[in-house]
Amino acid sequence: MAADPYAAPDAQEAESASVADESEQLYVPAADEAQLTVRAVAIGCLLGGVVCAMNIYFGLRTGWSIGGSLIAAILSFSLFRSLQTMMPSMKPFSALETNIAQTAGSAAGSMTSAAGLLAAIPAMGMLGYDLSYFELTLWAASVAWLGVFYAVPLRRQMVLVERLRFPTGTATAQTILAMYSEGGDAERKSRYLVGFGLFAAAFTLITFFTNDVFGVVDLGHPPLHKWIGLGILVTAAGYGFSLLISPLMYGAGILIGPRVAVSLLLGAIVSWAMLAPFVEGQGWVDPEQTMSYAEGARGWILWPGVAIMVADALTSLALSWRTILNTFTGTSTGEAADDTSSDEIPNAWWIGGLVVAGLGTVVSSNYLFGIHPGLTVLAVALSSVLAAIAVRSTGETDINPIGGMGKVTQLVYGAIAPGSIPTNLMSAAVTGSGASQAGDMMHDLKTGYLLGASPRKQLVAQLVGVGAGILVCVPIYVLFDTVYEIGGEDLPAPAAHAWRAMAEVLSEGVSAMPDNALSAVLVGLVFGALLPIGRRLLPKDAQDYVPSALAMGIAFIVPAYYSVSMFIGAVIYQAWMRFDGSSARALGFSVASGLIAGEGLMGVVTAVLKLLGIG
Repeated sequence: MAADPYAAPDAQEAESASVADESEQLYVPAADEAQLTVRAVAIGCLLGGVVCAMNIYFGLRTGWSIGGSLIAAILSFSLFRSLQTMMPSMKPFSALETNIAQTAGSAAGSMTSAAGLLAAIPAMGMLGYDLSYFELTLWAASVAWLGVFYAVPLRRQMVLVERLRFPTGTATAQTILAMYSEGGDAERKSRYLVGFGLFAAAFTLITFFTNDVFGVVDLGHPPLHKWIGLGILVTAAGYGFSLLISPLMYGAGILIGPRVAVSLLLGAIVSWAMLAPFVEGQGWVDPEQTMSYAEGARGWILWPGVAIMVADALTSLALSWRTILNTFTGTSTGEAADDTSSDEIPNAWWIGGLVVAGLGTVVSSNYLFGIHPGLTVLAVALSSVLAAIAVRSTGETDINPIGGMGKVTQLVYGAIAPGSIPTNLMSAAVTGSGASQAGDMMHDLKTGYLLGASPRKQLVAQLVGVGAGILVCVPIYVLFDTVYEIGGEDLPAPAAHAWRAMAEVLSEGVSAMPDNALSAVLVGLVFGALLPIGRRLLPKDAQDYVPSALAMGIAFIVPAYYSVSMFIGAVIYQAWMRFDGSSARALGFSVASGLIAGEGLMGVVTAVLKLLGIG
């Protein structure tokens, strides 16, 4: 999984896929094989829209998002295989069409983070900047395509010359080939994904009616401490240690793995079970308002948590100095490979696209946030450099350091535009968008290269998928922003809290922190830097025993029951692995994605019902 607050790749599937020799094309398509078809793009956009919708709910609750490549590939293949069974005369859905579907699907799904809806935009909302539907759409449309055009000129060096691994892209290509050689396996994964999705959706809807509508019982968050009556349980529940029955959180636990899950639990214990009672006992916060950001312990422990996240992001970026150096020196690990495709992307396409997208970003930044055009031009230029670093990091490790890229930009603009929070946040959002879409595009181009696909046709699918993602992510974000308090208990938005806190400190200095929080922030910075350094120094077989600083920082921000429930999900998956490792490895990603998608999509439905006055 990715070490970033909102960029988790398809970790379980990537781990379970065998790694072939990426230096060789895995598939030679027929000369007349269908590729860029209306049906492939349409189903990709549809499935990507589903991923985009669930990522808003998932990301605003946990701080992570999941990729759409494998979901779109598996479901599009299974759908058309089923349709072909019912209509034998229908032309078979080809492997290259599946690649186009996953390209459009991943592009649409990544719009949640590319549009800044998990970090910069909710951070602006927490600071009192309310953006209308039109303004959000304008912003998303302005920055969404920057990263796509950043990625195109990097393809030859990173995919063809250096042959970087791009693990998720490679896993997607191998998954597509496996589905066409073993169709039953793909249909089995699809059944599990849809089946667990329906279960999660039904549970979420039933919980909504039993709690919000009828007020009988909250099945998703049962008050066991009240039913049992033990004093220790009542006290623990006051600090968030209660049982949360959430398919989405259990699915997240499956995806993140044991190291990150244990780190979340440790972070929850340190922050909510130790720090929160301590600061209340010292009289630094109001003990009667533990969950209040303004007066309670929650607003105090947020700061060391943010410090841990920031230190981890920047230290991890610094430790990748070889990656950064190679990005600009052009160091390669092999000779240039011949591209079997004669359908290269013309330079005029990406240069023209970059000019148009850059101008759009300059205009919208000035119109929406009053950012000087010169500062936005600098942000676009800086974004292109940092996107190249992000792409190389993604290719080498499968980690897209969007958070680290954003923090670098925030530091730069804290120096050149001090005191301007909108400039600080939204300039960093340009960088985050570029890194997000560039990394996603390069994964898709890696998949396409291994399958012998046309880069030009993939670019078209990517551009259309981005547009579809905008049409989905903005209205759903506006819906959630209308019904819920983003950054509050229901949608804690941990990534947004980190960006907001960073902008406040750079703008206002330490006066932005609560009383006596500075010492905790300094400790958090040191701790957040030491963990990734220590992990890097240890032998490979010992690195998984070092906690994730990022996950521990997130646990300081979200209520403790979120961390506990994701830990439970990871434990369930490990038990499944011990009982039947082969099925767990084969179906874990599908089960997790179904659980997340079911609750995430039903979360959209229940938000609409609340808006209509039901519940």
